[in-house]
Amino acid sequence: MSNKKKILLLPGDGIGHEITPATRRVIDWFQSTGRANFEITNGLIGGSSYDAHGTPLTDDTLAQAKASDAVLLACIGGPKWDAIPFELRPERGLLKIRKEMGLFANLRPALVFDALADASSLKSEFVKGLDIMIIRELIGGLYFGQPRGIEDAPGGRRGYNTMTYSTPEIERVARVGFELARKRNKKLCSVDKANVLETSIVWREDITKLHAAEYSDVELSHMYVDACAMHLARAPRDFDVIVTENMFGDILSDLASTLSGSLGMLPSASLGAADANGHQCAIYEPVHGSAPDITGKGIANPLAMILSFAMMMRYSFDMTDNADLVEQAVQNVLKAGVRTADIAEKGQKPVSTDDMADSVVKELGLIAG
Repeated sequence: MSNKKKILLLPGDGIGHEITPATRRVIDWFQSTGRANFEITNGLIGGSSYDAHGTPLTDDTLAQAKASDAVLLACIGGPKWDAIPFELRPERGLLKIRKEMGLFANLRPALVFDALADASSLKSEFVKGLDIMIIRELIGGLYFGQPRGIEDAPGGRRGYNTMTYSTPEIERVARVGFELARKRNKKLCSVDKANVLETSIVWREDITKLHAAEYSDVELSHMYVDACAMHLARAPRDFDVIVTENMFGDILSDLASTLSGSLGMLPSASLGAADANGHQCAIYEPVHGSAPDITGKGIANPLAMILSFAMMMRYSFDMTDNADLVEQAVQNVLKAGVRTADIAEKGQKPVSTDDMADSVVKELGLIAG
């Protein structure tokens, strides 16, 4: 097979060094069966990069990421690096690579596999079949606004941050939401705080104008972020696609992720704009963190990273059949009762990280014939 795709693997920190080789087994299966042709390189980011190079993201790794067709990242951070200067913390490497690669749209599905419906924080009848896509603007708003800082002030210190959004920033992420809604159930909910924030007033007005001009075939609704949080916790299946700004999206997607029963099940994609040559920067990563409490025990759930690889094939490589194959294999493995510790029910014996990956690979072989 020609048309080789370049993938940069970034294990990061903690359990990243366990779930990355586990996911590599799935990637290698597609290679060995001739269903895909990947050129895979490895790099450092986060705490592991700081330990090796004194910075959470080197210029070489950033250049390598930009030159790749897609990046598959595991997770970063941990208490080991809590005492180092703020600008050198592992998280700064993640924020920098997103900003430098122009990854403005973060896609975070909140899925509940039928076999895991009873593991949700809500009763199974409220979440069975749940399939929400939350699109979070990723490189604007409060997390990146200037000025920001901490200064001395009368009576103590003063911390300050700035939230801004421009029409181009709003329109480009809204287009991602509308386009995805068109491919799903043609329902988009835009979430803001327009009763309080000027940025949200502009957000709501610009999305409304874009809807009228180009996406009138999609049903658009607006919701305040606090009301959305309550609705997600009460009747999540009322939503299909949600689009919102950076901080709200960070919070809402974490809330929605609890509905699945485990953070270890949820993938994500962060996408940039295509350049003149059609190249689009993208990072795919599980939603969960580096889990230092279980690092080195071989019990981490690799499914979120495996499903992130499926998203990579779907959104970056246009390998829809391959993505469907991975998702079906995961579904079948769960139906068969294979569980890592985080999703094991009473009486079920949990399997290791590698055993879960091997089960998915075996199932891929059975499905593909």
